[in-house]
Amino acid sequence: MITIYRQFDKSWKRLRYFRLSRHLSTSTRLHDRVEARAEFSNGRTIHFETGGYARLADGAAVATVGDTSVLITAVSKPRASPSPGFVPLTVDYRQKYAAAGRIPSNYLRRELAPSEKEILTSRIIDRSVRPLFPEGYNGDTQLSCQLLAVDGLHDPDVVSINAASAALAVSDIPWMGPVGSVRVGLVDGEVITHPTRRELSKSSLNLVVTGAENKLVVMLEGGGNNVLQQDLMKAVKQGVKECQHIIRAIHQLVIDAGKPKRTFTVSPPVPEEILQAAKTLSEIRLRSIFTDFSHNKMSRDNAVNLLRADVTQKLMQGFPDTDSQIANAAFSLITKTVFRDLILDEDTRCDGRSLSDLRPIMCGIDLYRPLHGSSLFQRGQTQVQCTVAFDAPENIPKLDPLLEATGGHRDRNFILHYTFPSFATNEVSRSGPISRREVGHGALAEKALRPLLPSNFPFAILLTSTVLESNGSSSMATVCGGSLALMDAGVNLSLPAAGVAIGLITRHSESNELQDYKILTDILGIEDYMGDMDFKLAGTSKGVTALQADMKIPGIPLKVVMEAIQQATEAKGTILTIMADTLAHPRKQKKEIMPVLENLTVPAHKRSRLMGPGGMNIRRIQSETGVQLTWQDSDVLLIFAPNQAAMEEAKETLTEMLSDHEPTLEFGGIYTATIIELRPQGVMITLYDNMPPVLLHNSQLDTRKVHHPSALGLDVGQELKVKYFGRDPASGQMRLSRRALQASTATIKNLHKTEPV
Repeated sequence: MITIYRQFDKSWKRLRYFRLSRHLSTSTRLHDRVEARAEFSNGRTIHFETGGYARLADGAAVATVGDTSVLITAVSKPRASPSPGFVPLTVDYRQKYAAAGRIPSNYLRRELAPSEKEILTSRIIDRSVRPLFPEGYNGDTQLSCQLLAVDGLHDPDVVSINAASAALAVSDIPWMGPVGSVRVGLVDGEVITHPTRRELSKSSLNLVVTGAENKLVVMLEGGGNNVLQQDLMKAVKQGVKECQHIIRAIHQLVIDAGKPKRTFTVSPPVPEEILQAAKTLSEIRLRSIFTDFSHNKMSRDNAVNLLRADVTQKLMQGFPDTDSQIANAAFSLITKTVFRDLILDEDTRCDGRSLSDLRPIMCGIDLYRPLHGSSLFQRGQTQVQCTVAFDAPENIPKLDPLLEATGGHRDRNFILHYTFPSFATNEVSRSGPISRREVGHGALAEKALRPLLPSNFPFAILLTSTVLESNGSSSMATVCGGSLALMDAGVNLSLPAAGVAIGLITRHSESNELQDYKILTDILGIEDYMGDMDFKLAGTSKGVTALQADMKIPGIPLKVVMEAIQQATEAKGTILTIMADTLAHPRKQKKEIMPVLENLTVPAHKRSRLMGPGGMNIRRIQSETGVQLTWQDSDVLLIFAPNQAAMEEAKETLTEMLSDHEPTLEFGGIYTATIIELRPQGVMITLYDNMPPVLLHNSQLDTRKVHHPSALGLDVGQELKVKYFGRDPASGQMRLSRRALQASTATIKNLHKTEPV
């Protein structure tokens, strides 16, 4: 609304008109904005709003916790060539320095490629909303996440999940949400919902729980410091309960501002006669393949693919109007049904194990002599090689200032790099940048091992994990192999760690009620692909250090999650027992190739001699000996050497450079100095041969004020008495004075004059 005011301006003798108005977009936004709020049991709240931003998107919502706000927009378009069974969902989470009141620290001062924090947040949002897209919907869907403001107290990742849920819920995109997500902490045995960063620093658990209606679990992601099993279960239950408040708030938002869901065309189902023909042709042969326990990953896949080709050809011959896509879809449906029915009805897994059995495990350590620590962990056909490298503490990557503001701060003394080359699954692919999957798996393994490291370890640690073979759960194999490699390197872990992946096969009624389920321990790749859950849990014999649960169905009951935790805990204990047969404790005796770290105290007056012009001497020593030299304090030089031999060579060079034949001077002693040079500000003098000249300032030449040394009749080569007062603690320069001697003499004369006759 625009209001026109009229005012008579006496000074100008005329009428002056002016307008006071709000900006049109602001007025409209305030008019259209719809808000909702959810309050948790501890009094903290999350606020939602929609209708004020990005109104051209299919859906948009802002979620706010504290003063941290995130805008999520959702857009979906029909796909030209739909892929059955695949949801082409893209989540792009970007942090902005401006939201934290910072300027980008890179050279260009612009937002660059996604950081590891942004990739991990994108993944956690994706995993929270993907299971609730309806079967058959395959439109290109994109969630764009913009960090509007951050207060430094609340991590934006959980706020983003809830904003994504609200944006999809109010949009017309087909989605069976909403979901709610909360972060749960554990301080002194008490569960805290939406803890601040300060509270998280005292918490033994950092767990993100995403839940759906009816207290179903959709996603779990977290880490802890040896959290007990019962405490973890309590935290999951509390988290799912708190999620219901968020779900109710989003439902209210949908009632007030939601759009009707669009209709979509589902790919036509496979005709019943073709499905029956495929079942007749393949069911018995598939059962034979899946019950032939002599098969491994490659031979089983080859047998299924050969059968697929045969059945597809016969279906196309028997039904001339059928194309290869429908024939393949029919065979895939029968394959999945046979595989799952064998587990649900007969407890039969394709490799012959019982539901709770582990695959055969083999461990090896100390693989190659030049490595600081190494291991090989083999579980079935999953093989991971881990290596440990120690480096100087100053080589730790610097923390980006935005990570500190957005809750991404962590001690970078330990870094884990996870790589998954294509040959691990007998595939061919071009090399390129690290994938989001590799970033996520590496972060999970790092989360599992980080709490076990000693707090005062002197070196920076790089643990590299390379997957050489993969048939399921390579990230948990990285935890096992990484634990062995660290102990092989002599890192004093508080306890060894192991991890295991748990799977789930379910059967639902036509009304989508859970009828039957089976939980699988140590799942294969095919069990992950055909199953409904991938639940990874890692920890020690004492407790849990990391967990991650992804669902392929719209949530599972709490009862099933609790059973999965119990089954994973038992399997973890068995793995730790097997690992202990190879290496039960960290190596006590250091290897010959281990790096060495020592401190060298350098007197202040010798620092310039050690550095040389432009640091030339330091660079020469580093290039000749292979050591790394870093100033810790003003007088302490940290020496990092790759081995003891390099350390000895460097110390010998440093000792020779710092050694001299300087006589010991007594504090307060009187010495004879020789003038080397006259300068306007004083004289350059030496006390002994081969001594670097020292400036005796005009203020220390005489008790009188001196503007130039020549005023006192001083000349080059002349000797004079000076008093020594030690060295300056900051610069290391000698403190000498001629004036102090003259003052002492004058005092003595005055005393003689005042004596009675």
